[in-house]
Amino acid sequence: MILPIPDILTAEQVRLIRARLDNAGDAWVDGRATAGWQGAPVKRNQQIAEHSPIARELGDVIVGAIERHPLFISAVLPNQVYPPLFNRYEGGMTFGSHVDGAVRVLPNGVKLRTDVSATLFLSEPDEYDGGELVIEDTYGVQQVKLPAGHLIVYPATSLHQVTPVTRGARVASFFWVQSLVRSDTQRALLFDMDTAIQRLNATHADDQARRSLVGCYHNLLRLWSET
Repeated sequence: MILPIPDILTAEQVRLIRARLDNAGDAWVDGRATAGWQGAPVKRNQQIAEHSPIARELGDVIVGAIERHPLFISAVLPNQVYPPLFNRYEGGMTFGSHVDGAVRVLPNGVKLRTDVSATLFLSEPDEYDGGELVIEDTYGVQQVKLPAGHLIVYPATSLHQVTPVTRGARVASFFWVQSLVRSDTQRALLFDMDTAIQRLNATHADDQARRSLVGCYHNLLRLWSET
């Protein structure tokens, strides 16, 4: 499931994060520092050093925002979130077609399975040319370029790339999530069911039917959850 999630960050949060990143100086390093053997040959970008104070500070802001966003929770069913990272593309920088690594190691040494990949846009679309996130899935190829503060989530199993940035700078945050439900198909079914429940709640539909549907949702989550 490829899903855009609007307004993860407020305009003020975007402004403050961009100000910190735009003045980060030597905290920007070669993006290949966190690329695996598959990604390194095709990765040309800059990245905030993963364990730098600014990465931790701004990452905490983003984690706090996604934890409060009901659409993100419903769609992703997060169990663990890898601390958000930050990248920048300019002057023809690009990231060729690749699949994200299956497992990453958290700062505390715990291993995290990457079920869901996420990109949070921190530049407005008119600030740069190129830089589309191109995702290939079973329904074809999708090109994504969202307003600042908006997030795209997609299966980490997807082949994806960032096209060359030919004008301006594309600044974003990216991270991975280990979901309570490993299967993308099962997560999509639960998301559709939860969305239907919310609509029924809003229309005050038959109370008994709603309770039954909520019960089915939680019983499926109980069946499929890996925690």
